[in-house]
Amino acid sequence: MNTIAVIDYGMGNLHSVSKALKKVSPSDQILVTSKKSEIENSDKIVLPGVGAIKDCMEALSNNNLDQVVLRNMAEKPTLAICVGMQMLLESSEENNGINGFNLLEGKVRRISSTSTVKVPHMGWNQVLQKSDHYLWTDIPNNSFFYFVHGYACDSSVDAIGTTCHGSEFISALAKKNIFAVQFHPEKSQKVGLQFYKNFISWKGN
Repeated sequence: MNTIAVIDYGMGNLHSVSKALKKVSPSDQILVTSKKSEIENSDKIVLPGVGAIKDCMEALSNNNLDQVVLRNMAEKPTLAICVGMQMLLESSEENNGINGFNLLEGKVRRISSTSTVKVPHMGWNQVLQKSDHYLWTDIPNNSFFYFVHGYACDSSVDAIGTTCHGSEFISALAKKNIFAVQFHPEKSQKVGLQFYKNFISWKGN
């Protein structure tokens, strides 16, 4: 039985993420937690995030969770979602510029709006799988996932999935034991549940 720690630092779709994980794997222990001991003893880490990146970074730090989360993400299979993904990159233009944790290569920039490109990018869009990965198992290439964001990473050596909204941006990144996505699997219906099912059984390499 796996123990999956969904990090509760006050910023994220915690209920919907944990509900989706429990649905695909009722025999595993899904903990929505801010307890350091539970994070340390978990087998896998899920780092969600919604809202502004500065608020998320500060909330993680103010709850004294940044170091324990970073330490555990260094060695355990980890899934970062939306702003959770953006926090793992080098930096973001949001909030007048802020440094990320620099675990993944890439910078986050504001999506340019036009008469035909609305910001925030909200709704269903396709993800082009740039290379094979265990988390893409049984997920057809160019499947639709659900997005809600106004900032995006435009290039990265760690890119494993891309999406187009006006221009191409990085919608999934992977490096060793970390997989990070801009979309919300918990809002992506059948394909999102398959994605979570894959994460449950992923060994992290």
